[in-house]
Amino acid sequence: MEDENELIALRRKKLEALRAKGIEPFGTAFDVSGSIAEVREHFKEGETFRVAGRITAHRDMGKSHFLDLRDATGRIQIYLHAKEVGSELFDLFRLLDIGDFIGVEGTCFVTKSGEPTVKVQTFQLLAKTLRPLPEKWHGLQDVEARYRQRYLDLLTNERSRAVFEKRIAIVRETRRFFEERGFVEVETPILQTTAGGAAAQPFKTHHNALGMDLYLRIALELYLKRLLVGGFNKVFEINRNFRNEGISRKHNPEFTMLEAYWAYADFEKMANLVEELICYLAEKICGSLTIEHRDTDGNITRTINLKRPWRRVRYRDLMREVAGKNWFELSAEQRRQRAMNEFELEILPQLTDFEVTQHVFEKLIEEKTIDPLFVTHCPKELVPLAKQNIGDSSLVDVFELVINGTEIAPGYSELNDPIVQRQRLLEQAGQEKQKIDEEFLLALEHGMPPAGGFGIGIDRVTMLLTGAESIRDVILFPLLRPKKL
Repeated sequence: MEDENELIALRRKKLEALRAKGIEPFGTAFDVSGSIAEVREHFKEGETFRVAGRITAHRDMGKSHFLDLRDATGRIQIYLHAKEVGSELFDLFRLLDIGDFIGVEGTCFVTKSGEPTVKVQTFQLLAKTLRPLPEKWHGLQDVEARYRQRYLDLLTNERSRAVFEKRIAIVRETRRFFEERGFVEVETPILQTTAGGAAAQPFKTHHNALGMDLYLRIALELYLKRLLVGGFNKVFEINRNFRNEGISRKHNPEFTMLEAYWAYADFEKMANLVEELICYLAEKICGSLTIEHRDTDGNITRTINLKRPWRRVRYRDLMREVAGKNWFELSAEQRRQRAMNEFELEILPQLTDFEVTQHVFEKLIEEKTIDPLFVTHCPKELVPLAKQNIGDSSLVDVFELVINGTEIAPGYSELNDPIVQRQRLLEQAGQEKQKIDEEFLLALEHGMPPAGGFGIGIDRVTMLLTGAESIRDVILFPLLRPKKL
């Protein structure tokens, strides 16, 4: 820390020296010939270019200096010699540091080693850096620092930067995928009077002017379905959800969701659509349907095969495979005891019977499933917004897509019966009518066509396609406790 403080003090002295020379250390706009990548693409010996970026390396050879200049698109070498720029600019150059932003104008040449280089004729300081970048440009070693100071992580960690470039591409290609299939992108309220669409704890706030409590939404679903009532046939939204719940490797209180609804479709068509979407993204982003996850040393730790068609199995059939053929013939207490004694799972006393089964499913099936699996026809208690199965009233027509031990996307044949929907929501809310979204039920009473829908976490898809181990690795600024200064 003492060495860092000394470096900061030295940079501040240089800052004052610049100002004493009448030079503004935090400069103005600088017209460039293009990005560094574009300059490299159009590079031609003898041509003059103007380029700007951050100094990331410096090789001092006395009166001549080689520097690396970087921007978001890449790196280019620049060469600076005292005779070329004159004594005044060369004196200014001595006040520069690694990390400073400069703009240069110069001619192109190729060094003996074949490196495209810009010979500087003049340069301009664009921004002085008052703190040194992480040592030796090797990146941040402290994991929390990577999340807290993401800007330094992006500067110094090529792997991290590549993850977020892929995330940006995933969102862009997802929009293209839906637009090419006739879906329209919409925006629905984030501030809501009733937090609905999922069983989750919301964040609560208060609107002073209206004197009313509001909630940050926990799901996109209920407003998108209102649009089906209003005559839209194919809608999707990519936006933020907020849940006031725990933080884990797979959960952040603020996360990005995609939800899509298709009038006159069902859960089978939505399963086909999400399968098509993820394969489309894999081929666009990764160039393959075989996804390899690697450790920091580049060793393959897991291989995921996305080749279609994906396996589809009913929920109860999967449970019988892992929990015993007689699982659903047992009493509720027998199921609870088997889960605790045979499967060694922690079953809390307050868990209901269907929650016990779901806990076994999550531990013995979901967490151990690597290649894509559609789990279909789940118990109706798990999914109160899905349409009841015609052949078995205890089930609903849904799928849950599991890949790499994680739920990636649930999808439904959407429940459009307002009477049944009211009863389901009351059961979910424990008969507390104030928790029911009456405006949504009113919309359903005006008629919603049969429809299919699904939701998919953009963060989890990014983890799947990049091999990131934690959701924090795919969110630019994950939630952290404030650091004590």
